[in-house]
Amino acid sequence: MNAFDKKLNEYGEYPLKAKSISAIEVFMGPKCNMRCTHCHQEGGPDRNEEATLETLEKFLHVLRQNPAIHTINLFGGSAEMNPHFRYFAKSAADMGRQVMLASNLTVFFEPGFEDIPEFLAGHRVMINASLPHYMGDEVDRVRGNGAYKKSISALKILNRLGYGREGSNLTLNLLYNPPEAKMPPEAKALEMVFREKLQEMHGIVFNNLFTINNMPIGRFAKRLSRERLNDYMKELEHNFNPATVENMMCRTSVAFSLDGKKTYDCDYWRVLDIPVKAANSGLDSFNYGELISREIVTQPLCLVCTAGAGVSCSELLV
Repeated sequence: MNAFDKKLNEYGEYPLKAKSISAIEVFMGPKCNMRCTHCHQEGGPDRNEEATLETLEKFLHVLRQNPAIHTINLFGGSAEMNPHFRYFAKSAADMGRQVMLASNLTVFFEPGFEDIPEFLAGHRVMINASLPHYMGDEVDRVRGNGAYKKSISALKILNRLGYGREGSNLTLNLLYNPPEAKMPPEAKALEMVFREKLQEMHGIVFNNLFTINNMPIGRFAKRLSRERLNDYMKELEHNFNPATVENMMCRTSVAFSLDGKKTYDCDYWRVLDIPVKAANSGLDSFNYGELISREIVTQPLCLVCTAGAGVSCSELLV
């Protein structure tokens, strides 16, 4: 047994099994207007791969055939930069699905994307916005010069549209992950600090703040020495929290390769190309019944999702 499986076994959770599929994770492509130092997707302006219209139509077919899937999680790169983003998001929203978007916020100021905030509000897209800190220097260090100023401007635009405001039904969540190989502070305490500082400094409001442990793959892994990686994994193992196992995202969602031909337990396994154990593979042979009873592929890296608060935004997908 690997380190994670031993923890599961200790608490009577081994082997890890899926519970349902209430959400599908849709990777729109790694093209991005930024090149963040922690990005496990290794997104950037020079990445031109994208989910095609044909593949996205297959996603829509799966949604029509499986009403139990109520949430669609769109991300990249910058998902907004996929040329079919508006069509796909609108189509899913028109089916009555909750569309979630992981956004870096700064893309709103790229040529041709200035209308994205209004589009999102018009289709009640839930926004999970990355914001590494409430202070400018910390944000720019991770995401590049000028990123903080654009992020704050974007949050103000979203607030004016009603996002983050009580009674608007327009949800604006912030996603925080540490800039280094260490665990984030306690989520609720950090949320209180962000809420106070952003209101005081910029008049910005939001709904929730969720913390994410960095996954040591992709660009983030390349920054780590073997010693730092080993220390980080030991910290995650030491802080294993059995309470997080119930709501691990892999238990209620699946991810797919960019061309839709392979199915994965989570997006991290998509990056590493570790497909599901279930016999069916890809959108063409999507089998809800088989996938909800599958045994999930587990490795030591799963400790990222179960240390401390784990990937606390997983509750959005349940």
